[in-house]
Amino acid sequence: MCIVLLTTAHPKYALIVIDNRDEFILRPTSRPHWWTPSGSSAVTPTNGSNGSTPAPGATALSSPPPPLRAGSDHRVLSSRDLQRSEHGTWLGITTAGNFAVLTNFREDSPNDAAHPIHGQRSRGGMVTAWLTADRAETTEQFVERMLAGGVRGVGGFSLICGKLRKRDFLEAAAAAAAAQEEEVKAKSSSRGPLAIISNRADQVAQVPWIAGRRGEVYGLSNASYDDPEEWPKVRDGKAALAAAGVSAAGVSDPDALREALFAILDRDTLPQRPDLSFEEQIPLLKHSVFIPAIGDEAHRLAMEKAVAGGPRLPLDSVDDALAETEADVELASEERPDQQAMGFMTGLYGTQRQTVILVDWDGNVSFTERALWDANGNAIPRGKGDVHFHFPIEGWNE
Repeated sequence: MCIVLLTTAHPKYALIVIDNRDEFILRPTSRPHWWTPSGSSAVTPTNGSNGSTPAPGATALSSPPPPLRAGSDHRVLSSRDLQRSEHGTWLGITTAGNFAVLTNFREDSPNDAAHPIHGQRSRGGMVTAWLTADRAETTEQFVERMLAGGVRGVGGFSLICGKLRKRDFLEAAAAAAAAQEEEVKAKSSSRGPLAIISNRADQVAQVPWIAGRRGEVYGLSNASYDDPEEWPKVRDGKAALAAAGVSAAGVSDPDALREALFAILDRDTLPQRPDLSFEEQIPLLKHSVFIPAIGDEAHRLAMEKAVAGGPRLPLDSVDDALAETEADVELASEERPDQQAMGFMTGLYGTQRQTVILVDWDGNVSFTERALWDANGNAIPRGKGDVHFHFPIEGWNE
């Protein structure tokens, strides 16, 4: 039950995004790295490391974006799912300012052919579709293309996406202010820079647009964005983001701001019900921003088996995944026999990764991902699994 929270309330930043990826902890996932649509990745060594794996007791500072490869005009920054062949992602951004983040929508009706419980195509592929889109394609054109057929065969999802440009944040805010003066309803007052595509929208007119107003906080989890009954975790996360001083100039130090944001992602209000089966615990996840490791006896035994392999840092890129040992491949392909074959259902479930993105008014991006578990399910102390990237958005002032 992932969650993404966004705000336009901080005076120093046009946009702030924070995200928890909740997943089976042992699901093979790379660390964030630069890659191109050709499938190759690029991580330049810095500080004696590989540019993304933290040394013991320290965080890693990444290198700048690599030069463009021949035949490509994309430089994409994201972690990538290594379980499915598409190597999709849940969150990413490009040097050209294409940003996308996805949450799953948990389908529960086996008789709804239009909204399959298990899609044949990767949800993560929806994120990479925008991250690798033609640089000339606008957000509006991408929305139209996806609704025309690009979301068919994909399991339930919501995708927040947009091309980050200074004028869009400024113009949308100005339009919203003017509309308010004319007493126009806020929801229809302006179209923000970010669209929310889902398999619940069949027409462009049904697509919500957000981040068009200054001083706002937005939230999305595993329900529809327009669901009138807001989940407790979304309501709590939005309130915490608004109350954490993010909207005031007082939290101006980037490091202090990041820690305040990570503290929000660490809010654990999950009702403790160890007497319930794993499936029975799923509905409880809507109550907590952070999800501690949960599961039944089979999940715990699988986790113990993985931990017995000893500490091992998460993989840095898809290229590293190709060099996995036979034991690693066996673990990656292992699934619970009582679960569907399209997923990865071994080990405990919980918040696996946390991400904080800051975009300032000069178009500079600060991207920090925090890993909470290593590849064998050993807990990583807070801050010891952090990876930082800093780069300017090309075309920010267009």
